[in-house]
Amino acid sequence: MAITFPPADLFQGALTEDLLGPPSAVVLGGAIPVRSTVPFTSEDGRVLSGVWEAEPGKSRWEFLDRGEVILVLSGRMVVTPDEGESLVLTAGTAAAFPIGWVGTWEITEQIRKFFVVYRG
Repeated sequence: MAITFPPADLFQGALTEDLLGPPSAVVLGGAIPVRSTVPFTSEDGRVLSGVWEAEPGKSRWEFLDRGEVILVLSGRMVVTPDEGESLVLTAGTAAAFPIGWVGTWEITEQIRKFFVVYRG
């Protein structure tokens, strides 16, 4: 059975607050408040999805044993791979960070994204 939902309204008001940090990312500068929820995890734990919000800030990400696909629901960020050019992501933009992607995320406007994380 398929599950459908309007992504822009996903999980309004049901997010857990925390600060960004290892093992997800290394913050480059001041603390970055984040909010998230993960309502779906596969039985084997290799796939999970949910919603993530973060305040402006810069962080370093290393997708060494997992990958991530996102759909930006609101906000703006600039992603820059170590070996490539920067890309601006805004509302309605989808992006994939395959296993092995390493670089920085600079959130320039509070961001809200739907994500799917998969393990290798």
